[in-house]
Amino acid sequence: MLKIRARGRSNSHSFHDQTDLLVPCTPAPTPANSFVPTSLLESAMLSNNILQVADAIMMKPVLPSPESIKDKGKIDQLKKLCQDFHLTDEQLKHIEKRMVTEVNWGLGKDTNPTSNIKSYITYVSELPTGREHGRYLALDLGGTNFRAILIELEAGSASIKMKSAKHAVSNDLMQGPGEDLFNFMADKLREFMIDHELLGQRYKLGFTFSFPTIQHSINCADLANWTKGYTCAGVEGKDVGKFMTKAIARHSDLDIEVCAILNDTTGCLLACAYKRPDCALGVIIGTGTNASYVEDIRNVELYEGNPGKHREVVINTEWGALGNTGSLDFVRTSFDMKVDKNSKNPGKQVYEKLISGMYLGELTRNILLEAAQNKILFDGDNKKTEILETRDIFLTAHISSIEADEPGETDNIREVLQELRLDEKTTDLDLQVIRYICECVSTRAAVLAAAGVAALLNKMQRRRVTVGMDGSLYKFIYRVTVGMDGSLYKFHPHFHNRMVSKITSLVDSSIQFQMVLSEDGSGRGAGLAAAVSSACR
Repeated sequence: MLKIRARGRSNSHSFHDQTDLLVPCTPAPTPANSFVPTSLLESAMLSNNILQVADAIMMKPVLPSPESIKDKGKIDQLKKLCQDFHLTDEQLKHIEKRMVTEVNWGLGKDTNPTSNIKSYITYVSELPTGREHGRYLALDLGGTNFRAILIELEAGSASIKMKSAKHAVSNDLMQGPGEDLFNFMADKLREFMIDHELLGQRYKLGFTFSFPTIQHSINCADLANWTKGYTCAGVEGKDVGKFMTKAIARHSDLDIEVCAILNDTTGCLLACAYKRPDCALGVIIGTGTNASYVEDIRNVELYEGNPGKHREVVINTEWGALGNTGSLDFVRTSFDMKVDKNSKNPGKQVYEKLISGMYLGELTRNILLEAAQNKILFDGDNKKTEILETRDIFLTAHISSIEADEPGETDNIREVLQELRLDEKTTDLDLQVIRYICECVSTRAAVLAAAGVAALLNKMQRRRVTVGMDGSLYKFIYRVTVGMDGSLYKFHPHFHNRMVSKITSLVDSSIQFQMVLSEDGSGRGAGLAAAVSSACR
């Protein structure tokens, strides 16, 4: 069992202990209701979360209102253009079940090689307890920036003091020899330690390395393949922990042990669990998307070595690959296919391309372009149509900004159109059409992400059904916190509420969940992984 101790922390209990016995019941499949549950409305009212209630009721974007026969014709065309973005609960339940199936395939020795979802073992078998203390170093590499970090933990306080330094990673480093990249990180780490007068002591270090890896232990991880524009030679298939250790050893005044390697999603889970001990799931929805969750170690057939006393382990799903072999084609539109075809990795990361910030802006641009070409938008103005033909001109950040306009307000959308040089002679109907298209894209992304979260919540809950003496099934209420991070989740004004509403309709009725922001899991989480790893030895 993952150790989540309550000592010294108020309202802190293991999520395995937070269960209440219910009356005998028959097995309950994923609920099929599409209405907003009374319980959701009541809980939202009690917490004064009126926006959540509104989003629960208004899950579908509202079409513009016609003011003329010409407008009605445009709106009818718009409705047809976007109709495939509205997913039913039946479609989402199918995706939820497929997600569980592929996660299980990833855990299986015989099925892992052909599974889209690889369910990578992190070897993180302990979560933070709140009693960790001391100073730990962390490194964070996962994109065009790299960070060196110091975290300070005070036992029992559940607070984290953090200092960090950020450095840009040049294209030469991203595409040059692997040793150069790791030497660069070690050099910047040493500079950071000098700046903060940290030399002369021994430190444990956690390394957030947000690329696909095959781990053999918590501090041994082979790079499966580079992503995010990195192509450093000589690293794929090799232990990145050894690369980092070798680079650090070049400096005789550094006494550092690389004791944990993890990705940002596992870090998100750990950072959330430090303050909320019932956290068992970490999800990132930003430029990309991924999830890590707590799994029964008996289900993990590829676990290497003897797990000893450990009963559970954190699994890094890499769920963005769902659909790579066609299982999501029934919800993909012609616009999705075009975005995929023009991406750097056609046919890969299909689920991610339907959800994450790297792709939603370009997906929206393609819909706006077709709307303009069909004279639904801008009356087919040639100049504006040509602007929309420019790839990547419309950003996911624009979607968030546009949908942040309150009903009846147009300040943000006008600002976006001005930035794109699309504001001249724009009508009120044009504004409504653009917002509707944005809402269609972002709402679909939110409910697809919700199906993924619901799948993992349902999967974890199914382990908490027991058989009574009379053969009846007993279910337990399962209370769990989902740690969330990522720019799309954080900055889109309605993404959270739409996800919560849809998850509620997809999870088993015995699950009580909350989604909370777990900021900077890649930094805090790496330091906490070092602290937990040290405490376990």
